[in-house]
Amino acid sequence: MTPRTENITGPVALTSADVEAARERIDGLARRTPIFRTTVPTPHGDVAVLFKLEYLQHGGSFKVRGSFNAIERAAADGTMPSAGVVIASGGNAAIGAAWASRRRGLGCTVVVPETAPDAKVAALGALGATVEKVGDRYVLAAAAATEIALSSGALELHAYDLPDIVAGAGTIALEVAEEASGPITYCIAVGGGGLVSGIAAAARPEDRVVAVEPIGAATLHAALQAGHPVDIELDSIASDSLGASRVGRIAWATVTDNAVDSVVVDDDSIVRARSFLWREFRILVELGTAAALVPVLDGTVSPPRDGELCVVLCGANVSLGDMGV
Repeated sequence: MTPRTENITGPVALTSADVEAARERIDGLARRTPIFRTTVPTPHGDVAVLFKLEYLQHGGSFKVRGSFNAIERAAADGTMPSAGVVIASGGNAAIGAAWASRRRGLGCTVVVPETAPDAKVAALGALGATVEKVGDRYVLAAAAATEIALSSGALELHAYDLPDIVAGAGTIALEVAEEASGPITYCIAVGGGGLVSGIAAAARPEDRVVAVEPIGAATLHAALQAGHPVDIELDSIASDSLGASRVGRIAWATVTDNAVDSVVVDDDSIVRARSFLWREFRILVELGTAAALVPVLDGTVSPPRDGELCVVLCGANVSLGDMGV
């Protein structure tokens, strides 16, 4: 990799070259998840859509792609510490880090907010990770993870604001482009912005990227309105998975280098979208994941002319009990 994409603390915009390098690095490690072509009802009639079934990825979400990329690069560079890995996450990023660490025989410590869903915490324990609960917000867990990294020498991963993590997430777009016809419009749920910025970096000039956020957890939308990243107060049923209180610096730099549209959706619409996926397809995803489908169902986003509409279903670490079924 070039120096501009080293794991440094400053804001760095990712490029398609970074994502291509990540694809080579994680080839054979991350699953190539399937695409499901179907139609969904909208106010304008049935619309064709591609569902990228990324919830079938190792650990139940796209997050393992970035963790594989970061750990494999450190191993190749000879910079992977014997102390293993530490990460703060509401759940999915930690599960991804635990998967990638276990493959390398590394220890993995994860710091989660006390509000982390039981399903995700249980998955972490099953993967052999050491789990510590700190605070009621991601920012508090992140501060604790940094302290652990400084004291132990472990490699600190970030849920969404590390170049290798973002580049790994972007490999999803490379897979979709190989199977889709014509321009692609992507609908991506946004928390800290790692997934949407990775896909924006990998997208072709003719593609469109739509960032979808709950009204009560709209970090990117708030940043676009202010002209720079700002802190927000979280107030959404989807904040367990889209729980960042500020968009990542890499995401902001990448999004402002690329054409990304912003859409906000309400909690009721998110619940209806998740119920629709379960009722029609027996697809059970997290509420944050279901947010990406809302602007399609309500007719806000349509397929491009002579192209395809892709909704990335990015995570499914949820139980049937959460839906009352």
